Amino acid sequence: MRRPLLLALGLLLLHHSCCFEFVINGDWEDEESDTENQNHERQKFQRAALTSEEDQTFEAIRGDDITVNSYRVESRITSRFAHTSVRSSVLNSGSRAQSIGFNVQIPKRAFISNFTMNVNGITFVGSVKEKALARRLYAQASSRNKAAGIVRTNAQDLETFTTEVHVPPGSSVAFELHYQEMMERRLGVYQHNLFLQPGRPVPHFQVDVYIYEPKGISKLETPNTLGERFVNLIQVTATKDKAHVVFKPNLHQQRKCENCSGSAIDGIFSVKYDVTRDSNAGELQVSDLYFVHFFAPSNLSPLPKNIVFVIDVSGSMWGVKMKQTVEAMKAILDDLKMEDRFSIIDFNHNVRCWSEELLPASPLQVADAKRYVQNIKPTGGTNINEALIRAAQMLVRANSQGFVDPRSVSMIILVSDGDPTVGEIKLSKIQKNVKRVMTEELSLFSLGIGFDVDYDFLERIAMENRGMAQRIYANHDAAEQIRAFYSQVSSPLLKKVTVHFPEGAVTDVTQSHFDKFFGGSELVVAGKVQLSDSNTLTSFTSASAASLQLNLETETDITELDMELATQQHSFTGFAKQMWAYLTIKQLIRERSLVTTVGKKRKITKQITELALQHSFVTPLTALLVESEDATERLRFGFPPESKQSVQILSGPPSVNVVYATPPPWIQVPITTPSSQVLSGPVETVLPPKVNLVDGDPHFIIRLPGSNMDVCFNIDSKPGHILSLVSDTGTGVVVNGQLISSKQPHKNTVSSYFGIISVYHQPAGVSVKVGTDRISMADGRSSHSFTWGATADITQDSVRISIVKNSHVTVTIDNSIRVTVLLHRVWRKHPVNVDFLGLYIPSDNQYSPLVHGLIGQFSREPEVSVYDVHEGPDPLKKEATMEVKGHTLRVTSRGWQKDFRHDRKRGSNVYCWFVHNSGKGFIDGRYGDYIMPDLNSFLQTV
Repeated sequence: MRRPLLLALGLLLLHHSCCFEFVINGDWEDEESDTENQNHERQKFQRAALTSEEDQTFEAIRGDDITVNSYRVESRITSRFAHTSVRSSVLNSGSRAQSIGFNVQIPKRAFISNFTMNVNGITFVGSVKEKALARRLYAQASSRNKAAGIVRTNAQDLETFTTEVHVPPGSSVAFELHYQEMMERRLGVYQHNLFLQPGRPVPHFQVDVYIYEPKGISKLETPNTLGERFVNLIQVTATKDKAHVVFKPNLHQQRKCENCSGSAIDGIFSVKYDVTRDSNAGELQVSDLYFVHFFAPSNLSPLPKNIVFVIDVSGSMWGVKMKQTVEAMKAILDDLKMEDRFSIIDFNHNVRCWSEELLPASPLQVADAKRYVQNIKPTGGTNINEALIRAAQMLVRANSQGFVDPRSVSMIILVSDGDPTVGEIKLSKIQKNVKRVMTEELSLFSLGIGFDVDYDFLERIAMENRGMAQRIYANHDAAEQIRAFYSQVSSPLLKKVTVHFPEGAVTDVTQSHFDKFFGGSELVVAGKVQLSDSNTLTSFTSASAASLQLNLETETDITELDMELATQQHSFTGFAKQMWAYLTIKQLIRERSLVTTVGKKRKITKQITELALQHSFVTPLTALLVESEDATERLRFGFPPESKQSVQILSGPPSVNVVYATPPPWIQVPITTPSSQVLSGPVETVLPPKVNLVDGDPHFIIRLPGSNMDVCFNIDSKPGHILSLVSDTGTGVVVNGQLISSKQPHKNTVSSYFGIISVYHQPAGVSVKVGTDRISMADGRSSHSFTWGATADITQDSVRISIVKNSHVTVTIDNSIRVTVLLHRVWRKHPVNVDFLGLYIPSDNQYSPLVHGLIGQFSREPEVSVYDVHEGPDPLKKEATMEVKGHTLRVTSRGWQKDFRHDRKRGSNVYCWFVHNSGKGFIDGRYGDYIMPDLNSFLQTV
């Protein structure tokens, strides 16, 4: 969350003067002047002022005797980046001069990008300036008439932009405000909120939300947030990748009642959506030589959690705050899973622990913890310092003593409503103490209840310790707010996420190392693309999941999206450039809040200012200068004075310390400066040169190197049957395949193919199932799923999975056994054919002497003799006699069995001796002996 962006503007227009002046209350920030205590005391005063104004009524257009002709809101969302404009036209229809106010509530994470105003034909156009320059230019055109501005915020996730103009009767005023923001994914959706409170019916009232997502929109909804009467007035038009939401009630529909003058439109107009994701590797987009990488994997098992809840029970929490905190805690405790471990610390002037050690979240322990929370009685002072140190020490001790799962993540969740009053009370000292005891494995999340809390301090200690903070509004449903925040961090899926790019491919990359990824959220990395001979940009993402090490790859054409955007009427064509600037500025502001030296702060201040000016963002360090076209009349907008202990601070993507994950072995990391994000590309997986294989309908080809020949046979089994391909009880490896059928018979024959190949390693308890749609991996405790849509490298214990996008998967066990599965795609609307799999197993796999299966048995090469080669009925197929395993068989030479390793479409012909009757005599027993009950079953004695 952040300081109220904006700003209130006051403006005075005299009957006989066209000069304006705007003054912001408060002092300009001096980076060196104020002490910590001075800042702290000033912020206490500002927090008290905010609290007193929190419940003031809000109207978009203010005036006693005015006519609002139009009020229009338009948002254009392209690839999660929104550009919103709010326009209104107003007439002073009274008989006297009066003030007309234009108020807009915007999301706290947004940046204002422009404001224009037309007063009786005089147009004022906005431009972002450095604060000092804006002040000087403004002073040049100022007059002696002044109107003071105010600063306030009055909504949970919104901040107020306020303008006021004093105009004579008959005057017309047109207002237009623009702001931009990145949509943050929370709990699986993006939510775009527009605050609508016109205060009166408006003849031309309309809201338009245009969404364009290149990969497609997977879900779209417009929640009933304005009331039942407006549900049927919201029109939604959607295609695969575009949506248009319109809200256009007429005057009658807007009225509260038949004869009422007030408007029934009062609340938040909300649009929720999510995008289509075809792989866990993320989505890479390039526009105007700026890239954005979106990373939001799914189908991964959550990591176990170790949580210490630290609850403020000082006297200031008495009443509603404590009641709602207890209610939220009881629900959160019920949400813990059996594999989670937890404890509770409550503090006032003393610090108490429900348990000195982390305990498993069993039903018995959860019930006891709920009773403990229920009996808390707020009283006394606030000793934040000791409470946080005790919590960190508890987690560190549990980790060092081996009491927690090595796969787990450890976190502290702090709930507090006030400033420290007992023990160490100096904020900078507390910050240092907490950082000192928090190891790299721990994260701190802070919840600040109400306006009395020093939220800036809570967010600083959270950001510095790989977490984030959120304000909880005591006058709202605090319990639900706390539960909603916990839901965002309750499902950690990945640790140590790092996004890399090939050396020299990109520059100016935003944060690309993330401590954790939580289910339902999204990580976003942006930067600039360097021109090269290649039209392709590739990204590599490495991360740790539950017992897995993931290495994922995705790529995109750097010109394709721009051509598509050019055809979209309502897209925001500059989205990638603005998103990069937005993320960079947010990141720099977070860094600036943590630096301790004036020199570093000045350096970051300069960077923020330069970026804000280039990309027209009103930030805490810039101002919006609004001036007439001849530059003789000027208005100045800006953030309120910034201080070290402000009421709210910038929100945005969670900020965490840099944690480097181990890059995949096929990536060469050059020696670079810490700020570079470069990698060379992967070495392409080489398919084994000499293999036993089964492909097609299904055709087995067995390589016999000792006899220098290939022998082939078919298996005429039924769809649904599971066949044992390799079964080795000595190494604990099983490779089985399940058959699927063609869509319908062809020439009265139903073809069968392998639709699933399963590789099971019993010692590690790891099962890999390769299907035509996705690849899944499970170990009994957790499961993970990956699509064919991205190149990836996944390692768990002794099992490694290497996926080559839309091509093949190689499963390697103990670096001694390899299994490669090829994907065969067919035209989706083909009346007969289906997607299927081919299996390729190297002849030199190191099995134990106990290996068997339709393919595994031939690791012990049988003696084979082929003689009496002669012409057969078909002149293209010779016949011969084969002696093998004590059997004498009639075999046929064939040159049309296929190996698809090198030619995926047509395959290459393999010359082999074909054994009829489902390999009878060549394989041990009959093919029916190889039908298994499930995909992980070992073959019994044949």
